[in-house]
Amino acid sequence: MDKIELKVMAISRSVTQSLNYAVVLGETNGPRRLPVIIGSAEAQAIAIAIEGMTGPRPMTHDLFKNTLETLRTDLREIIISDIKEGIFYARLVLDREGEIIEVDSRTSDALALATRFDCPIYTYEMILQNAGIVLEGEGEEDMHVQDLSDGGNRQSDNLSSYTVGELNTMLEDVLSEENYERAAQIRDEIKQRKSS
Repeated sequence: MDKIELKVMAISRSVTQSLNYAVVLGETNGPRRLPVIIGSAEAQAIAIAIEGMTGPRPMTHDLFKNTLETLRTDLREIIISDIKEGIFYARLVLDREGEIIEVDSRTSDALALATRFDCPIYTYEMILQNAGIVLEGEGEEDMHVQDLSDGGNRQSDNLSSYTVGELNTMLEDVLSEENYERAAQIRDEIKQRKSS
């Protein structure tokens, strides 16, 4: 079966399941999109990797990546291999010094690892036919990673009274406390001021 390459196009709140998020995967050479519903913790893990944020201690997916690297094992690719009753199934394809090993994985964990290893994400035609969608009038510039902090309550008004230096100090503090939601808010405030 031919594999079709996908890439993470966006992460946003799920319209149908309010406590969850949708990771929108886009066909690399085509218009189809594959929305995958995941939990908020998994969405946060993917967003942190995409944004390049790191904390003082490794999170679970970072720990797994560090472990694989210590064992001289590379994540070559992930494959969204099946869909049953609306649930996606994925496999990690590992390369340990030339030996290919496949490991069953939740799709959300596979995506969190793919963003950390910067490895390709694949699926099959039958999955895109069954679960893929084509969004009219969508351009790549319309896709984004939604701020996952505080359910959209950003508290940015509280940050407006601080100087950029104070914000940078606050950012270091909240990262050391592993408060990634607040870190995202502070980071966005700093970015907004630099662009003004």
